[in-house]
Order: sequence, then structure tokens, then C-alpha cells
Amino acid sequence: MAEAAEQTPEEQQPEQPGWGKAALEALAWLFAWPIAFVAEVGFMARLVYETFMWGIRPPYRFRLVIEHIEFLGVQSIFIVGLSGIFVGGVFSLQLVDGFRQFGAENQVGAVIGLALSRELAPVFSALMITSRAGSAMATEIASMRVTNQIDALTTMSVNPIQFLIVPRVIAATIATPIMALLAFMVGLVGAYVVGVFLMGIDGGIFVERVKWFVDTSDVGQGLVKSAVFGAALTMVACRQGFYASGGAAGVGQATNRAVVQASVAVLVLDYVLTAVILGQGVGV
Repeated sequence: MAEAAEQTPEEQQPEQPGWGKAALEALAWLFAWPIAFVAEVGFMARLVYETFMWGIRPPYRFRLVIEHIEFLGVQSIFIVGLSGIFVGGVFSLQLVDGFRQFGAENQVGAVIGLALSRELAPVFSALMITSRAGSAMATEIASMRVTNQIDALTTMSVNPIQFLIVPRVIAATIATPIMALLAFMVGLVGAYVVGVFLMGIDGGIFVERVKWFVDTSDVGQGLVKSAVFGAALTMVACRQGFYASGGAAGVGQATNRAVVQASVAVLVLDYVLTAVILGQGVGV
């Protein structure tokens, strides 16, 4: 005790970290994001592989697939249709205003038809399904995880991936293209109403331009994209819910991550698929 009392204030101060420790902390911070990204890719790749392998094995739960199609598709009709109408209307309003400066307003129908079939309808329908159904899927599966219901399925010899994830992925792959087709049709209606009745362009020319320039390959391109978007957003939502932890707070965090990551995945996949289909924008 006497020796401790004789120490000077400078000797009693805690030792300051050196440059070596600070450098290690800086490196850890620098590599934290890349390591987390690689780990996330690994989690997702493993889940995709297991989903595919369990999806081709019996039993085939068709009833669950139908239920999820109803949840993902039928219950999304209103929000997808509403967003499609206003997307088409706004796009028509902008194009007529811009093209009229060059005397090219007769081409509005062609441009809107191509944009809706290839890009706007698939992307916006997938984003709407993500916000409405993707968040619900993540919340439901995360709640099952934190309340040990997934462990109970394993105890009853029911594979949780085959029971929870496979039917949702199949249903989303089927329902999302149908919703994209709905968004395409109602988007054309919204564009026609705004362009013809509000902006004064010729309705017959609008329809003829759509029929002349938009063909089956354009619509098919959008449907293929939508199927990939549906599978991707469902996999992201199920991944976040399936590996959730931390009780009620963890459920909320998993839902938030699912919506953000699924939305980003849709936009990234949109560029990748467009570049592959067109054969451009993928480098030399």
C-alpha cells in the first residue's frame, strides 16, 4: 500500500495504446465491410443451394405454394395496380412535355410501351411486392426463429427450408411475373388517359405506336426479369428471417434488412439482366 501511494500521478495513468494497436484497429475497421459482404454471400449461396436441393425432393407441398401465390399475388393486386397507373401517368406526362418541344409527341406511346414492358413494370412490381410481402415473410420466419418454432420443425423431422422457404420461392417465381404483366397493362391505361385526355395527343396514334414497337420479346424480357426478381427478393427475405436472432428487436432488424437488401438486389439484378439480354454494358 505504501509503494502504491508513493507512485507519481504520471505512473498511475493507464498505458496509452501504441501505434501498433491503432493500426490493427484501423485495419479491422477497413476490412470489416468486405469480410461481412463475403460472409453474406456465403450465407446466401448456401441457402440457395439447400433451397434448390430440397425443392426437387418430395414431399411437394402444392397447398402451401397455392397459399403463398395468393398472398404474394392476389393480395398485391391493389398496390401493384395503383403504382402501375401512376407510374404510367407520370411517365406519359413527362414524355409529352419533353417530346412536344421537338414535335415528336407521336412517339410517346412507343417509348412508354417499351419502358413499361422492359423496365418499369418488372422493377416497380417487384419493389411493391418487396415492401408488402417481403417484409411480412421476413417477420414471420424471424418470429418463428426467435420463438424456437423452426427448431420444433427439425425435432418433428420436417426440414424447415423445404417447409418454409421452398414454397415461398416457387410462389414468388410464379406470382411476380403475373403482377408485372398487370403493372404493364394498367400502366399503359394510365399513360393513355394522361397523354390523350389531359395532354391532347392523338389516341389512335398512341395505340398504333404501342402495337407497332412493343412485341412479344419485349414483354417476355420483362417477365423473365420479374421471375428472377421474385426468386431473389424471396430468398433475401427468407435468409434474413431464417437466421434472425436477438428476440423481438432481432425480428425488427431482420425485417428492415430484408426490405433494404431485397430492394437493392432488384435494382442490381435489373442492370445485370438487362446487360446480359442486350449483350451490352458488361465490359469489353
